[in-house]
This record gives sequence, C-alpha cells and structure tokens, in this order.
Amino acid sequence: MGQRASFFRRLLAMIYDTLVATAVGMCAAMVMIVTLIILFTNGVLDMQGYATPSDLIQGSVAYKLLIQMWVGLWIAGFFLWFWHRGGQTLGMRAWRLRIYSTVDAPMTWSRLLIRLVSSLCGLGTLFVLFDFKEKQSLQDRLAQTEVLKLSKEANDHKSW
Repeated sequence: MGQRASFFRRLLAMIYDTLVATAVGMCAAMVMIVTLIILFTNGVLDMQGYATPSDLIQGSVAYKLLIQMWVGLWIAGFFLWFWHRGGQTLGMRAWRLRIYSTVDAPMTWSRLLIRLVSSLCGLGTLFVLFDFKEKQSLQDRLAQTEVLKLSKEANDHKSW
C-alpha cells in the first residue's frame, strides 16, 4: 500500500481542498440567494417591509442562517461524497493521499461523518505533528482511518 502521510503533505492537500470547498460554497450560496430573490420578487415570500430582497436578507438573522447552513451542507457533502466514492478529495488526489480503514469494517457514511466533524476544520490534523510514531490525526483516530501516501501507479483510478 503506502506509508502514512506526513503533516506537510496533508497540509498541501488541505490548502487545495480549501480552494475547491470555497468554490463549492460560493456556488451554493449563489443558488440559494438567487432563489430567495426570485421568491421575494414574485411575492412568494413576504418582504417584511424591506425595500429590496438584499436588504431583507442582510437584515434577517434567519435568512443569513439559512444560507450559512445551506453552504455548510454543500461543503460537508463535498468532503463526504469524495471520501465515500474513492477515499480521496481532489486535493488528496493531487498530493497522492487516500483514506483507508484501520479496522476490518466498511467505510460507512457515519464513520466519514465522525471523521469530518472531528477534523475540527483541519485542526485535528495538528495531532500528526505530535504523533511521531503513528502519524495519525484526531479524525483518523476517532473514525478508525488512516491517510496513506500512494505511489503514482496506486493513485491512478484505473488501478482501483
């Protein structure tokens, strides 16, 4: 297979994935905001006395929270979908990293969700710096996974 990934390689993949996740979030926000504007403009949703839909959205805690939750779900979905489909996000693929199970159990959505939440937005990866022997992050320990560095051949999707 391969050796466990170093902190530096994981960090580079995280930077790459942050850029992709930002784009996913921006697109998700745009879809939700445009949908809300259409609903306000056509009278489906009440303008609550505001002059424009943008004033209402900016002045409403509920609508801002709705947009933030929508964006968060799409970003979480980005990571979970890629991890479930092939064990790699786009950044992990670029830096030849892949998630594997450390136990004889399938990689379920619930394990991947534990991994996502316990990553603490990337801070869980700092554990790799202190775990010289095992090179495991907090999320790897809790989800019973490991991140391995792959060879060029193993990183080719045709070899799966």
